[in-house]
Order: sequence, then C-alpha cells, then structure tokens
Amino acid sequence: MSKTEGQIWIHRLRKKWITLYLLRLLAVSLAMALVISALLVHVLHLAAWYFVIVLAIILIILLVAKPIWKSSDSDFSRFINHQYPELEESADLLLQHPEGLSMLQKLQLAKIEKVIHTINPEKEPLRKLYIGLAILLAGLLISFGITKIPQIHKAHQVASANQNPVPIIKEKVPAEVSAFDVTIIPPAYTGKPERKQKQFTIKAETGARVIWQFDTNISLKTMKIIFNDKETIVLKPQNREATKWTFAKTIEKSGFYQLEIDGRRSDLYQMEVIPDLPVNIKIIQPKQRTTIDIGQPQKFNLKLNLSDDYGINDAFISATMASGKGEGVSFTEKKLSFNTSFNNQKHIALGKEIDLKSLGMKPGDELYFFIKAMDNHGQSSRSDVYFVSIVDTTELMSMAGMTNGVNLVPEYFRSERQIIIDTEKLLKEQSGLSAEAFKTRSNELGIDQKLLRLRYGQFLGEENETEIGGDHDDHDEHAEHAAEPEKFGDVTAIMDKYAHKHDIAEDATFFEPEMKAQLKAVLTEMWNAELRLRTYKPQEALPYEYKALRLLKDLQQKSRAYVAKTTVKTASLKPEKRLSGELDKIMQPVQKMLAERKEQRMVQLKASLALLESRKSGKKFTEGDRFLLSDTEKYMIGAAADNPTTYLNALTSLRRLSGNTRLQVSDIDIAQKAIQKMIKGETASPQIQSALPASALYQNYFNNLNKAGR
Repeated sequence: MSKTEGQIWIHRLRKKWITLYLLRLLAVSLAMALVISALLVHVLHLAAWYFVIVLAIILIILLVAKPIWKSSDSDFSRFINHQYPELEESADLLLQHPEGLSMLQKLQLAKIEKVIHTINPEKEPLRKLYIGLAILLAGLLISFGITKIPQIHKAHQVASANQNPVPIIKEKVPAEVSAFDVTIIPPAYTGKPERKQKQFTIKAETGARVIWQFDTNISLKTMKIIFNDKETIVLKPQNREATKWTFAKTIEKSGFYQLEIDGRRSDLYQMEVIPDLPVNIKIIQPKQRTTIDIGQPQKFNLKLNLSDDYGINDAFISATMASGKGEGVSFTEKKLSFNTSFNNQKHIALGKEIDLKSLGMKPGDELYFFIKAMDNHGQSSRSDVYFVSIVDTTELMSMAGMTNGVNLVPEYFRSERQIIIDTEKLLKEQSGLSAEAFKTRSNELGIDQKLLRLRYGQFLGEENETEIGGDHDDHDEHAEHAAEPEKFGDVTAIMDKYAHKHDIAEDATFFEPEMKAQLKAVLTEMWNAELRLRTYKPQEALPYEYKALRLLKDLQQKSRAYVAKTTVKTASLKPEKRLSGELDKIMQPVQKMLAERKEQRMVQLKASLALLESRKSGKKFTEGDRFLLSDTEKYMIGAAADNPTTYLNALTSLRRLSGNTRLQVSDIDIAQKAIQKMIKGETASPQIQSALPASALYQNYFNNLNKAGR
C-alpha cells in the first residue's frame, strides 16, 4: 500500500457514513412531517403548504441535535476505533506520514493496513438507513389513516342518521319540476355537517340555512314559495331560459310551505325545526336541604351531571352566604368555579368539595347556592336553590321561646339540654378523673338518656320497659270481665273473654304523621347517644345529643302557628258617585271577548266535525258547507304552523275536500282526527260568572230608576 492509501480509505469511509446518515435523517423527518401535516390539514383544516414548513423545522432540529457533517478525518478515525475492535485503537496511524513514525508504530501500521481489507464498514450505516426507511413507511401509513378520519366521521354520522332516519313522507312533486335539491347548512356551533336531500319535507336545526334549487322542464313565468299561507317569496330565474331557480332562507321555527308555479299551487310540505335546548343540570349530591350538626366536618361534596345537545361551554356555582339575625343579617355573594375545561363536551360529570370555613362561614350561618351553566350557543340554565346550614350551638342551647306558643313537653326538652351540659362537663373534667370514675359518670349519663328516651317513647304509644314481655296479670279489665256473668248468644262478650285487646301503638297518639316521623328520628338519635355513653365514648355521643336537641327544637317550632298582620290599601270612594246607579261608564272586560271568540271557534270546529261525519255517505258539500270548511281551514292553518307534524296532512285533506267534487272517505277521516285533537287541545279554564241568574231583573230595575231620576 502507498503511504496515502490509509488516508484515502478513511476519507471515503467518512463521506459514505455522512451520506447514509443524512438519508436516514431525511427519511425520519419526512415521516414525522407527514404525520404532523396530516393532522394539521385534515383535523385542524389548515392549508397543505404547511408540510414544507414542518419538514424544514424538523430537519433543522435534527441536524442541529447531531451535527455529524462537521466531523473531520481525525474525528472519524477515533469513531471507527470504537466501532471496529480489530483496528486495535490504531486507526489514527493511517492518517500520519510513515517518516514520522517510530519502529513500533510502523509495525502496527503494517498490521492494520492488512486488516482494513477484511472490514465491511458500510454494514452498520446501511442497517440504520433501513430502520429510517421503515419509519418513513410507517409515517406514510399513519398519515394516510389520518386523511380518512373525516370520511370515517362523516360515515359515522350517516350511519347514526340511518339508525334514526327521518320518516320518508310520500310527496307529490309538481310536474314542471324536473330536478331539485334541498341543502341544509346547520349553524356552526352545532358541529353538524352540511347535508343535501331530494325531499321537500325539511327537518333542520334552529337557525339552519336552507337552500332550494329547482330545475324545470319548461320556461316559467313566475315561481313563488309560500310559507304558512302568510309569507310569499317571488323567486328570480338564474338563467335566461327561466328553467333554473334558487332560494335561501334561515329557518327559526316550524311550519309548512308550498310552491306556486305559474299560478298553480303544489302540495303542502312540512318544515320541522329541532330546538336547541339549554343545558340540563342534575345535582346528585347533596340533598336540597342539608344541616351540618355538631361534630360533623363543616364541608360537603357537590356532585352533578351536565348534558347538552350540542356542547357545554361553561358552568359555575353561584353561592350566597347569610350571616346574622333579624335586621343585622348580611349577605355575601361568591362565584365558585369547577376548575375544569369543558371543551364543548355534550356530557360531563362535575364534582367539588366546598369547605364552609374557607368561605368564612360560622355556626348559625346559611349557604344558598345554585348551578348556572351555558351551552356553546350562549343559552344559560340554572338549577334549583340548595340550602346548607351550620347548627348554632349557642342558639340551640338557649331557652329562648320556651315560654311562648304551644310547647311539646318542655320539661323533657330541658332534660336533653341538661344531658348535653353534663356530657361537655364530663369531657372537660376527664383529665382529672380516674378511669373508673369517668366510666361511672358516662354510664350514669347513658341511664339518664335511656329514661328520657323511654319517656318520649310514650308519646308514640310505646309501652314502658317494665311492661314489655310481661304476662299482664295486673290488668283489671280482664278481672272485671271474668266476674261478669256470661250472656247467652253474645259473641262480643265471648271474644272479649279470650281476646287481649290493646290500642295499636301507631294510632295511640294525637300527632300528625310528619311530627310522628320526626319524633321517631329523635328516639333514634337518643338511642345512638345512649349506646356511646354506655360504652364510655361521650365525645362520640355529643353529636347525636345535639342532633336530638335540634330535632326537638324544630318540632317545637312546628307546633306554633303564626299569622302575620297585613294591611290592605284600597282606593278612596267618591261620595258623590255612591248610590247613583250610573252604569254607563262600566265597560265589558276584554276577557269576555276572548272567551266569546274561543267559544265561537269551538262551535265551528264541532259543527265541521258533524258535517264531515254526515258526508261520509257520499253527499256533496253545499256552498254553506264550503264556507264552514273554509273557516275551519283557517283554524287548522294556525295549528299546522305550530305543529306541522300533526296537522299538515289533515290540512291537505281538508283542502282536497273543499275543492274536489268527489269526496274521499280517507280524507274525511284524517280531517276529523285532526279536528278532534284541536277540540281536545282547548283546555277549559274557569271563568268568572259575569252576571247572576236574575241579572236581567236587576238591570231593568236600575234602568227604571235611571229614567225616573231624569
């Protein structure tokens, strides 16, 4: 080998490595750019030229991250020393002149010059290049899949529409119309795509843009669209031959329309609007009225579900805190957020823990809150108001109101208060008492709670503990019955001898069911307090004692009746107008006129119903009959404009009956069913009687007085 062969070998090898590395880098960059650009174009709907920018950015980042093209031959010699062990860390000798080498270096140079012919240095970079090409292939497949996402989404929407298809109504297309298209463009906030149909019947979202396009087989003079028999739109031809017509309209409410071609009207076509409903709010937790008793954490968890037909934009909690009493009450309003992003989701479950202490609430305060939510169209809705209150121990332990109103066993009420005082006293003195003394006092409090519970149980008809399970030998009524002589044939006396009759416990009270249920709740809380006092846990018994006291005090308040004093301000009477009998200034109320119109409408509908029934035999309508049907048609037009699904076919049938000489029984049946629905839809409202039965006699009397005075 000449002295420059080693240098040429390393120089060529470095160029091959750099070239293969750049090719691999380009393949990886293309794969990443294809995937990112596909997302930008087909998901975010950006322009396709963004691919060039993305590719350039990725290439620059990768080239800067590992600048292999800046490496020199000496750098590459160190690299191949680590890459190929057979070179024995001596590749740098190939770059040096033999004259400057020592004897050992010349021997090593001669050794590695023989080895380099057996090395295949291109194997490793080629393997990495194949990996880069595999990544490029995967990027192509992924980007191709992303391009199909809109088509898949559209196919899914079509499949959903096919699962709930709009019922196909058999329509009669005017003979002059050779082809037509109806394009429905929903509002952007709905997220629904534009759709076309070959059907005049329209079912569209509120605020949708509807475009009609007609092709006629002949040149027309005029073409009109009539909406709800009220609004008439004259169309302009789109070509000189007057065979292409188009019209666009934003639909806000349901109704019907028809075409008028050169004076001839088509059938009626239905327009149904899908309303955009506000957000539905369902609060799962807490209950509408929540009371936080003593010993419970002053916080609660709020859980709710929101749902909307197109998307939820925002929701928050509007909270109002009430503090103080009487004239010193103050209110503080706060807006609490859920700290979540809604992203126009249609369904979302929300939760939040509300700490009442952090809101500045203290015992005796109340919190009123409701949820307010907005959809992506700006509509807002709110829930019912919920109440959360913290029990005030100071108010609960006070004796205020004990001497006023009707009391339910106030001495027992004071006894429960005394048990609470003794329990708190025991807890304060616990550190200075022995374990035996503490248990004894706790057990004695449990006995007091038991006696109080039994005394309250008597108000629910419960028997004393001494009578439960006894054999009732001390019942005098049985001894009296035993001493009486038997009456022959008296079945009741015979039954009384062997039967043991008592009043039913549930019926042996004079309380209402609601008060009885609250008394049972009081007994439950007393039992829980007694259980913990008997097991030497007075700290755990205290919340149950306070809750029993609160329930008793609420029960006491319910037993009172309060009627507020009210004043009524009336207009002062004019003395000169009294007893004059002048009635000429008194006018009839408007409500009577409206009632008369409704009554007239009802009479005409019933008359039309009877007329149609009489014409089922085939008898033709007279001119008077057609006049009655025309009035009925006016009423049905209004009903069809409000509810085209129910009344549009009936309106078409009624018009055929009015115009044709040959009657169809099917048209009569359809019209009759619709008229019956219109009659049933008129809800009867109570009316004030305008006059007494003998009002005519009174009217004549006052008229005669008026004449005599003149």
